[in-house]
Amino acid sequence: MDTFKPQLAMLREELESLPELNLPEGYSVRGFQDGDEAAWERIIQDSFGGERKFDSHMRRDPEYRPERVRFICCHGEPVATASAWYSGEWGADTGCLHMVGILSSHAGKGIGSIVSLAAMHQMKREGRTRAVLRTDDFRIPAIKSYWKLGYKPYLVHENQVERWRAIGEKLGIPLSVQ
Repeated sequence: MDTFKPQLAMLREELESLPELNLPEGYSVRGFQDGDEAAWERIIQDSFGGERKFDSHMRRDPEYRPERVRFICCHGEPVATASAWYSGEWGADTGCLHMVGILSSHAGKGIGSIVSLAAMHQMKREGRTRAVLRTDDFRIPAIKSYWKLGYKPYLVHENQVERWRAIGEKLGIPLSVQ
């Protein structure tokens, strides 16, 4: 088995105590609107590389709802996105933080955390009481942001104990596995 498979998972046990969104000057938050497909694709390509089409990757998923796809905009232009998804594998009370991306030109301002938090607020509005996400070992800045948002490592495979230990060392934080 590839040492970096399966993907890492992180869990936030509750959504009740979410902080309010604190947007920098000139930034706003909103849900998906018709015509946002190209903006979503641009943000995701800048964040992950490769090409992902909104229609095939998001809209065709049975869990797609426009309000679940959140955007942070700078002076009206989408610059970051995160989705409040749902997957039955985690239980009816659990939302999934999905497809978090930010244009690199807006990195370093906390926008990734803010758009993730916006998606978590959407999960809460939908009645979810906890949240999960999947991520990759090399996404160290994202993992640090998720940790600050209250997500903790969640073990889905025994090979992840050492992987989480190594990530914790890189971040200088004790990442214990649940």
